[in-house]
Amino acid sequence: MNISQLKYVLEIANSSSIREAATKLFVSQPALSSSIKELEEELGILIFERTNKGIILTDEGREFVTYAKKAISQYEIMEDRYLSRDSDKERFSVSSQHYNFSIRAFTALIRKYDPPKYVFSFHETKTKDVLEDVKSLKSEVGIISFSGANESVIKKLIKEYGLEFTPLMRRETYIYVWKDHELAGRKEISIEELSDYPCVVFDQSDDSNFYLTEEAMADYDFKKLIKSDDRATTMEIIAELHGYSIGSGMLSGDKVILKGLVSIKLKEEDPLTIGYIVRKDAHMSPYGKDYVEELLKYKELK
Repeated sequence: MNISQLKYVLEIANSSSIREAATKLFVSQPALSSSIKELEEELGILIFERTNKGIILTDEGREFVTYAKKAISQYEIMEDRYLSRDSDKERFSVSSQHYNFSIRAFTALIRKYDPPKYVFSFHETKTKDVLEDVKSLKSEVGIISFSGANESVIKKLIKEYGLEFTPLMRRETYIYVWKDHELAGRKEISIEELSDYPCVVFDQSDDSNFYLTEEAMADYDFKKLIKSDDRATTMEIIAELHGYSIGSGMLSGDKVILKGLVSIKLKEEDPLTIGYIVRKDAHMSPYGKDYVEELLKYKELK
């Protein structure tokens, strides 16, 4: 078993056929099929089931893919750290849900140190990815939130992943609408009054992971729902379709992307608890420690 075979398995799992995967991997179809067959024989399991409609993962295959993803992630971290042309540069990485205070803390850290050579990364991404990134040490620190609807699930994952969560703030639930929306002048509104307007949410890319959403009201059955994985796109959809999104009401500092939005307090209570996560057993770098110090400047909860 080697890294190439693991990458082959992941690509096939994400493709509709061996032929499609071979094209993406720039290898011949017979060579790819042979490599997977050798791997299956070595492991003594059947990873893929061949059917007249294509290939599908077996139960053993799905379990194998889970481990393969973790192995590839760790390999890529080591490859980037020791084999890339940037191996002599200072490094630090953060993964975060969509909160601007986490970006401001990140830029403050860079201004403080400003190393002569560095590769710093800020990953604005999905909830599951934030958890996975910190667990695998792709990022030293992660910023996440949870509401009453998904608190138990998030805390369970935090424990299972060997992470620690430190709460920073708790925010009541607001909706965002464009400044020319007919409801823009309201101070408070009920979710039922919004039923005729589309709700735009951040796409977690897996319907089974609705409980990992970073918005409040995760368990509400929205009549009209639009998923987007880009903030600028979300803003344009809201403006064009007179839609709305749900958030924490923290618009300050979002001078470009959020310009033109107004917030309205939602009558239904589902406050978000926002904080940061780190690995329990990880030795934090000076950058990690100072980034946490920057985050703690926003701490409101005891």
